[in-house]
Parts: sequence; C-alpha cells; structure tokens
Amino acid sequence: QVQLVESGGGLVQAGGSLRLSCVASGRTFSNYAMGWFRQAPGKEREFVAAINWSGGSTYYADSVKGRFTISRDNAKNTVYLQMNSLKPEDTAVYYCAAQELGVGEQNIYDYDYWGQGTQVTVSS
Repeated sequence: QVQLVESGGGLVQAGGSLRLSCVASGRTFSNYAMGWFRQAPGKEREFVAAINWSGGSTYYADSVKGRFTISRDNAKNTVYLQMNSLKPEDTAVYYCAAQELGVGEQNIYDYDYWGQGTQVTVSS
C-alpha cells in the first residue's frame, strides 16, 4: 500500500506560480512512476504530467507544456509539479498518483494509488 499526500495548492493570480508537492509513504518510492492529474468542477479528471521512476523521462499534456515542470526526489519520496504562467483554466483539484513499475502513462486507469488532492484556484 502507498499513501500519497499532496500540498502546495492555493489561490494565485493569473500569471503567477505555485509548486505542488506529493509525499509518498509505505513502499519503495523508486518502484513507482508518478503522475499529476487534475479535475475541474463538472469535468472529468485529466492527465497533466508524469515522470518515470528515475526522473529521466517526463510527459506533459499539451495544455501545460512549457509552463509546468514535473520532477522527483527519490531520497525524499517526493514528486513536485512546478506551475508557472498560471491561467484561470488551470483551476482544479490536483491529484498525484503512483503507478507501480510503470513508465508514466497518461491514462488514469493505469495508476494504482491516489492522493486526496489539493485545490488550485487561479483568479483572472
């Protein structure tokens, strides 16, 4: 079992930045690819970014490419999402997810564990 706890969400003006963190516990963190997803009110949960076990490969949704950066620190059991140039349409609950022995897929059904989410609100 893996427990995931996100933090770092909040209210920010358009054009601003936030850094989300997700701390994992319970299993060997480096066995897991990690992903960030988001869900806005009335919409389905969507892929944002993913990273493989070593951090050597990263993947992004087109909507965030060039603005968001995913990274991980296996020594701290933590994955990060640096979000720059935020837009009102980035407003959502952001979730981190873990995929055992994965490479960083974009499909939510490929992930084994999920955090509770952290709210990000971008005002115009």
